[in-house]
Amino acid sequence: MQNKDRILVAVDTPDVAHAQKLSRQLQGHVGGIKLGLEFFNANGHAGVRDVIHGDDATTPRGQATPNQPLFLDLKFHDIPNTVAGAVRSVVPLNPKIINVHASGGPEMMRQAMAAAKFAAEPLGIMPPMLIAVTILTSMGEEDVDAVGMKGPALDQVVRLAALTQKCGLDGVVCSAREIEAIRKECGPDFKLIVPGIRPAGSDKGDQKRTMTPREAVDAGADYLVIGRPITQASDPIAAVKAIVDDLDA
Repeated sequence: MQNKDRILVAVDTPDVAHAQKLSRQLQGHVGGIKLGLEFFNANGHAGVRDVIHGDDATTPRGQATPNQPLFLDLKFHDIPNTVAGAVRSVVPLNPKIINVHASGGPEMMRQAMAAAKFAAEPLGIMPPMLIAVTILTSMGEEDVDAVGMKGPALDQVVRLAALTQKCGLDGVVCSAREIEAIRKECGPDFKLIVPGIRPAGSDKGDQKRTMTPREAVDAGADYLVIGRPITQASDPIAAVKAIVDDLDA
């Protein structure tokens, strides 16, 4: 994988036009974009299609550019049958990655995996990579304790990652600081998608467990989710290039 393809840009906005502009600017410069609950709840399937579709006025007539790879970050968490139905409903968007909460339990995760494969087959598309959220990277130790998960956050993350792997999912979302422990428990092929990535000198925002892109890749991250340092830059492509140059160095 080229280092540029590791980068998934978090486009956190309900504005279709703004998201579409960013997506088209970044097409080919990154591994994809991430659209989440704020965008999806405001705009639904139609909005997602508008953003990830590659064609625009600059495309030569009769030619089509590939769709922007999509991490559809909806974090499904409900009873197994409901989550399976939710997964089936978004597979036609052909996302590269979708996710569920590992705390939904093993039956929920297994049904979600089966639903992704079932929905993809008649469409002739690859099933999306299905990953699980362990503990949100916005949560610190005191937050973990407040919701009744006793013990260090890292212990909870590793336990939920192991459960996710046992259920047949492709990987987890985790903090960069949890990579080493998850790799030890789950091995080298388990995919790790890492948010809370902040280039050196940038604002941490609401992320409490952060790491720089270089540190995260050196630790073993597969994909880096990076938002504001790119989307709020005066030149998003230059911001991406600086990150990639650092990773390639």
